[in-house]
Amino acid sequence: MTDREESRPLRADARRNRDRVLAAAQAAFAEEGISVPLDEIARRAGVGAGTVYRHFPTKEALFQAAIVDRVERMITHARDLSTAPDPGRAFFAFLDSMVTEGGVKRDLADAVGGHDSPGYLGPVHDLNAAISELLTRAQQSGAVRPDMDITDLMRLLKGAFLAAHETGATKEQRHRTFTIVFDGMRPHPQSHLDR
Repeated sequence: MTDREESRPLRADARRNRDRVLAAAQAAFAEEGISVPLDEIARRAGVGAGTVYRHFPTKEALFQAAIVDRVERMITHARDLSTAPDPGRAFFAFLDSMVTEGGVKRDLADAVGGHDSPGYLGPVHDLNAAISELLTRAQQSGAVRPDMDITDLMRLLKGAFLAAHETGATKEQRHRTFTIVFDGMRPHPQSHLDR
């Protein structure tokens, strides 16, 4: 595909096929990780293997597109919440939506944790900036402890996602884990570390 072809907008049917492949890939990667064959993704999308390869020449390109799409949706959601009248509620609502989605999707830990690949750097930077704004507003409102920064938050979330998947935690166990993590983000009168 030439640069000129890449810059041309997709026809409506080609766009629909690309979206179907992307949705099928996200579901497959979430369930099975990157080991799922491209033929299986094509089958789930209801398209031929050639259609998959036309849009995504390698499995790695498809995996990257699936994660970037998910990250961009998260960015939009965070930005939508950035002007909410209750910053604390907005912050925890966003985290809850990440947990609800991420608790069953293996690839979200990658999105939260960031990547060295150049294709991820821009979207992950934008995600961190959008979440950082939610965090700052929640801290200014007194809903979140002031001694935490975006690096701490992303590290906590990535660790919790990874632990939930590596241990095969149930939905209830994941919920309990994240409730404990979220409670640790709220301000406390006196931390046990200060005693």
